[in-house]
Amino acid sequence: MQHSNPQDKRQCEGNNWQNQLNTIFAYLQEQPATASMVADATGIPQKNICRYKRDLEKANKLWEIEKKPCKKTGFKAWYITTDPKKANSRSIQLSLF
Repeated sequence: MQHSNPQDKRQCEGNNWQNQLNTIFAYLQEQPATASMVADATGIPQKNICRYKRDLEKANKLWEIEKKPCKKTGFKAWYITTDPKKANSRSIQLSLF
């Protein structure tokens, strides 16, 4: 069976895909975090989080809001959110400069 859409393939792999996506989405509604922080808090592998991040960005449901040192790794990384209110505050700040 061939899959033309990568999301279709993931859906065929069971409900784990949807559960992980929902977990990430809900976590990022509460607080902005880096992918490493989300992985640490949820137990979802970081490579999966990066894939879901891309899907959510394409659907306009996830935004990068600030690049600063990650609380988990110490390296500079994007803090992301699924809360449109937090994303909109970044857009307002950028328009001021």
